[in-house]
Formats: sequence, C-alpha cells, structure tokens
Amino acid sequence: MKVLVIGGGAREHALCRSLSLDPDVTALHCAPGNAGIAEVAETHPVDALDGAAVAELAASLHADLVVVGPEAPLVAGVADVLRERGFPVFGPSAEAARLEGSKAFAKDVMASANVPTARAYVCTTPEEIDEALDAFGPPYVVKDDGLAAGKGVVVTSDLTAAREHALACDRVVIEEYLDGPEVSLFAITDGETVLPLTPAQDFKRALDGDEGPNTGGMGAYSPLPWAGPELVDEVMESVLQPTVDELRRRGTPFSGLLYAGLAITSRGVRVIEFNARFGDPETQVVLARLKTPLGGVLLNAATGDLAAQPPLNWSDDAAVTVVIASHNYPGTPRTGDPIEGLAEAAEVDKAYVLHAGSRRDEAGRVVSAGGRVLSVTATGEDLATARTRAYEAVSRIRLDGSHHRTDIAEKAASA
Repeated sequence: MKVLVIGGGAREHALCRSLSLDPDVTALHCAPGNAGIAEVAETHPVDALDGAAVAELAASLHADLVVVGPEAPLVAGVADVLRERGFPVFGPSAEAARLEGSKAFAKDVMASANVPTARAYVCTTPEEIDEALDAFGPPYVVKDDGLAAGKGVVVTSDLTAAREHALACDRVVIEEYLDGPEVSLFAITDGETVLPLTPAQDFKRALDGDEGPNTGGMGAYSPLPWAGPELVDEVMESVLQPTVDELRRRGTPFSGLLYAGLAITSRGVRVIEFNARFGDPETQVVLARLKTPLGGVLLNAATGDLAAQPPLNWSDDAAVTVVIASHNYPGTPRTGDPIEGLAEAAEVDKAYVLHAGSRRDEAGRVVSAGGRVLSVTATGEDLATARTRAYEAVSRIRLDGSHHRTDIAEKAASA
C-alpha cells in the first residue's frame, strides 16, 4: 500500500521508519517531513493545517492510507476532509480530537464515563482562578484549556507563578496535584475495538532531576520494570475502553491513537491528560519495540477492522530515547545551527537518530529548525544497555548551544 504521513517531527520520523520496514508498504510519503524523514520517505511541501491541500496531495499520490501525526491538524479537522474525500485515515475527527484540544471537554467525557481523574475547576475569570487555587493549595497544577505544544501546563508551588499562567489563558483548568509516577499508555482504536500498546515513561522537565520548566518531552524509555502487565489491563478496563465507548455514545466515535497520560497514585490510577495522537518522545521507544508490521495495524484501525487484528508482537529488548534540544529551549529556540556527527552516531550498535526540528540549508547541510531537534534512540537487552548506547550516540553529535538531560531512564535502569 501507498502511505502518506502528515507532520514533520520526531514522532513522524519514528512512524515513517517503522512503516518503511513494513514489507506491505510499497511507497512512503511524508508532508512536510524533515531532513531525517527524507532519508526513508519522499517528502512534499504542504501546509499540514490545510485539509484541502492535504487531500489534494493524497489524491495525487493515490494514497491507500493517510496517517495524521500532530495534534494541530487533527483539531483543525484535516482527518474529516480526508474522510470526506474517501481516504482511509488514521487519526480522529475534529470533534473527537477535542479530547486533546480542550481539557475541559476531556474532563466532561471522563465524568460521563466514570474515568478516574484529578478533581478540577474550569475557570474563565480572575475570581474563579483565585477560588480554585485557594481550594487546592500547593503544588498548583494549571493547564491552558487549548493546545499549547506540550508547554501549556505549569506545576509549581509558587502561587504568583501559578496565577500569572492562569491569567494568561483564555480558559484554564486548575486541578488537584496527583502524586506518584507517571505512565504513558497508547491505544490504537477504530472507535469500538481498543488495542493497547506497551507502556512508556517520558520526562517532561527540561533539566536533570526533573528540574526546570515543562517541555514537550526530553526523553523516554520502555518497558517499565516497575509496572506489571496488570497495569495495562486496569487502564484498559477503567480508562481506555470507557472513554472510547462514551465518545461513540455521543455520536463522535474516536478512531486513531488514544493516548492516556496517567499518574499511579496512592489511590490508584488517575488520568492526567488525553492526547489524540502518538506522543512524542514516547512513540520513539514504543515503536522501537514493536515487531508487528505497523502499516496493517494502522490500516485496520482506519477501516474499522481492528477486531480482526492478531495480537501485537513485542520485542523483549528495552528502548531509550534522549532528546537533543536547541539553545534556549523551551523558550524561543535558536535555529539554523549546523548539526554534525549524525553519521558517527548512527554507527553505534542498535542506535539511530530520529529528526524533529531539522532541515537542509542552501548548502545542503543539516541544520536545526526547531526547539527539540533530535531524538537519539537505542535498544538493548536491558534498559542499562539501551541507555549506554543512546548516550554514546548522543556524545557523537555536535550542535552548538544544544542541551539534553543526562538522567533519562537512569533510576529504572539501576532498579
């Protein structure tokens, strides 16, 4: 089949890499892509938010499957336009994607489906904000209701900082702080059948020791040695299936990738957030461990045939990914810096580099083009080995002013 992937980050590079390894994928295209994706797929310039332009591209390529990677095109309704044109699409409708596009909507769905989550207030005035902050006390959890590229959440014990973030949002969700480790669990669904993937853990803070500002994610690992198989069963029963059933009941079935960000609290599993697409950087480690060819799984979800999908086959190996970010990220990043050492990094055994914010300049050099620039991913028989390989590959890459965390998977690897 001919597959078109929409997007240009490391998540899309991970998707394209896996699809390129699927023997049933005979042609692979990505729009707009990036410098790394161009090595495994044919890239095309397109405005990913323009549904009509994306549909025209899909038609010109005779695409058998379109995979919409990022959240912004999904919330903008790109999948709807493609479906109206008759293309099988992996990715939810705009209405179903509100599960990520509006945290208030997600809270309403969870309440209707009896999905366990943090108590929360939806606020639109300074008075409501002050009441909510006072009701919960520190540490304060303040979330912009809309999309914010992974940077709309502030968790702080500083009341002034919490209030300033809340006031900067048009509508804000303020909720109780959830204790315990966090887990990301993806599930592929066609709106009825739910197929969970393997859990992963990501690292949101910019600096070692979970210090610094929130980011889109600075690294991830899988599997989780401290989480048994019963965790997936519990999340399927209490979170994923009820949410999919509730959206179908509302007449807005969710077809695509449902991502549950979870806190394993002293009172049990609680949902922190939902996303309507593969998470970044967790996708990098989850797909690194998936042995089942990806194209057929995504096509079955897109065509409503997921019930016929055989059980997924997973590698016993562990995977670790480390994000290399540009100067000043998660603030306004510096771009245009040359990236060197990519070939040397790829020489590390079972390690590879996935591009996020990269492009080729006029001279043909690969240069930085965003905040999170690269996801350096490696596998190994255990987390310690995968981690060693990932950091060895990171050490071979040169990007002026860049930074990365040095403690990704450190605790889990030594447990």
